Amino acid sequence: MAKTALMPLEEALERLLSQAEVLPAETVALDAALGRVLAAPVVARRTTPGRDVSAMDGYAVRAADATQGALLEVVGESAAGRPYSGTLAPGQAVRLFTGAVVPDGADAVVIQEDTAREGAAVRINEAAIAGRHIRKAGGDFRDGETVLEAGHRLRARDLALVAACDLASVQATRRPRVGLLSTGDELVRPGLGAEAHQVILSNIYAVGGVARLAGAEVVDLGILPDRMDDTRAGIRAARDAGLDVLVTSGGASVGDHDLVAPALTAEGAALAVHKIALRPGKPLMFGRFPAPGSAHVLGLPGNPVSAYVCALIFLRPLLRRLQGEAGVGGLELVPAELAADVKANDHRMDFMRAQITGHRAGIPQVRPMPVQDSSMLSLLSRADVLLVRGPNAPAAKAGETCEILPLED
Repeated sequence: MAKTALMPLEEALERLLSQAEVLPAETVALDAALGRVLAAPVVARRTTPGRDVSAMDGYAVRAADATQGALLEVVGESAAGRPYSGTLAPGQAVRLFTGAVVPDGADAVVIQEDTAREGAAVRINEAAIAGRHIRKAGGDFRDGETVLEAGHRLRARDLALVAACDLASVQATRRPRVGLLSTGDELVRPGLGAEAHQVILSNIYAVGGVARLAGAEVVDLGILPDRMDDTRAGIRAARDAGLDVLVTSGGASVGDHDLVAPALTAEGAALAVHKIALRPGKPLMFGRFPAPGSAHVLGLPGNPVSAYVCALIFLRPLLRRLQGEAGVGGLELVPAELAADVKANDHRMDFMRAQITGHRAGIPQVRPMPVQDSSMLSLLSRADVLLVRGPNAPAAKAGETCEILPLED
């Protein structure tokens, strides 16, 4: 019987993302908005600064009066939150501090170091320049200005901007709800003292971490034994749990105990892809349950490195697309330089664990790790990036350009 052709990774990723509709929006308080994706633009509700303010401690003056050596009468003080209420007249100065409103009539600030106080007057030791040391009203943003666009994922520094716009909340896409379902008689949870023939469950921690960093809410749906009735029952419960994405781990191949694909199909899921031309992670599948619910299904391999790599390649962009994050497309690869020779590749796209050994002109230099076994988590933990080798890529020498996929951090 002829072998089923493997689907190219780029085609599989395109098909997966093409099915992802952006989730509904909700109002999110600013103190809970870190990492959320904006569903609507952020529009300023005030002008900042609201008035011309001083950028330095010193004296507000009229530049025409504040020539070198001039002696000006100090008529008042302006501090942040306590502006001078009068209008500066010729020959006058107002003592002011950083962030204070520049009084009407003044057009320059002379910094404190360039003056000398003489009782109720101030001597100007360096001539003022009109506009100097003044932050103009609206120099940051203005009332009605869009400061952040929809599709932007909020960073810590963005929260300060939103707050400064006089906004206590934003419209953000709802967080995707992700369920993690593990399969395999050999699996035991950590901390229980597994026997030598058993395998400690680890995939949900890496895959769940990738999902959380991509903005998802994650729930552990447990471990299913290698029995069809139990597998179908677990998948049925997950299908009805109101998830946006169901991620299974293990049982994605075609062995006698690989029950996930037939169980998913029996419970109504339409599997679009099964077997991808990549390494590690060939036994990978995805599809979707029908309405109502219509949860996406992503079936990851059981090998822990394969599961993690596939989560980076497929789950992370799917979750970002569901949140409406701008600019999410295919593989987001970064240029690099080989720090060691690499052999020719076969027909599968290869994601090799690699370490950064240095930089040249800002470009990372990467060396693949000597062992690439997809079960070895210690090597994955020590890796900095994944070195990406295209299908049928020829052998390459140290110093040649290459591409890398950043890890979740």
